[in-house]
Amino acid sequence: MNIAIPSDNKQMQEIIEKVRNGERLTLEDGVFLYKSDDLLTIGQLANEVNLRKNGKKVYFIENMSLYFTNVCEAHCAFCNFRRDEGAPGSYTLSGQEMIEYVEQHFHPGVREFHIVGGHNPHVPFQYYVDSLKALNERFPEVTLKAYTAAEIDFFSRISGLSYKEVLEELMKVGLKSLTGGGAEILSDHYRKKMRVDKADVSQYLEVHRTAHNLGLRTHTTMLYGSIESHEDRVRHMMQIRELQDETNGFQVFIPLSMQPINPKAGIRRRNSAFEDLKTIAISRLMLDNIQHIKAYFINIGTQLTQVALTMGASDAHGTIVKEKISHAAGALTPEGITREDLLWLIRGAGRIPVERDTFYNEIKVYE
Repeated sequence: MNIAIPSDNKQMQEIIEKVRNGERLTLEDGVFLYKSDDLLTIGQLANEVNLRKNGKKVYFIENMSLYFTNVCEAHCAFCNFRRDEGAPGSYTLSGQEMIEYVEQHFHPGVREFHIVGGHNPHVPFQYYVDSLKALNERFPEVTLKAYTAAEIDFFSRISGLSYKEVLEELMKVGLKSLTGGGAEILSDHYRKKMRVDKADVSQYLEVHRTAHNLGLRTHTTMLYGSIESHEDRVRHMMQIRELQDETNGFQVFIPLSMQPINPKAGIRRRNSAFEDLKTIAISRLMLDNIQHIKAYFINIGTQLTQVALTMGASDAHGTIVKEKISHAAGALTPEGITREDLLWLIRGAGRIPVERDTFYNEIKVYE
């Protein structure tokens, strides 16, 4: 497949040649792509790479997002999900309460629980262990993809256990994978300015390194669209790429478009569609050693997700059922989506929908 719109820019031509020859892109290449307004060339180049890696297959999963608690000791500037203990709207569910919630929304096709929440210091580490244990005992057929690297670091602090010991305790009760959250932007300067008072850059990476060494395959994210520079974003991708070179434990990279705190915020307070598509495409081009790039419809909307499937994305996420974190921060998208809508969305982009499990094993190919 050839780039339909040839670029006469010398640096763009060099990048095209590098990508086609399997050469790794540099920091300068990534920043140049961000500064370029040639979205079609960037998107088509990313599409070439994706077709080479995944063909026309686009993956999705039947999953449910669960949140045991929204009480959190951190005060990240971008978060509207967290609450203080005892504040209006704060909650901490027991395992039985979560099971009751799941049973109201569950259907037999659900394959994964995606579990994240606040860093609640008012309950012990055992609470987080018991939460997974209760779910695993009631729904043993559902994979537990639980907690972010920042939560694992928090559990280590409140328990006095090492990252390895924390993960081993959680694996005993059914943990099979970590979620990708908590990365935000992997820059200490960014984290200080945005009051990300949880795991720092090295701790985030070390948790995933430890998880990979224990045999867990994990996800990873990048929350973009606030104060970070294009160089910050590309450096973020490169740090993930370096760890992947070392461990090969990341399954998917998920660019998350920052949501404004106020749901009524106008379009100037949101990332542009142009920026969202460019970030997905550049992620595909920079992260040559990660199999999948996810288009997260919760943050960018279903129609832009559909376009992203032709610009480097090979994962359309899942049914979710009821997402809370991005919606607390002003997302205007649906809180979940049906299997039928996902199939329609993927087919509408000229792609082949593939239902997967947590580990990208194919359950059903919808030819």
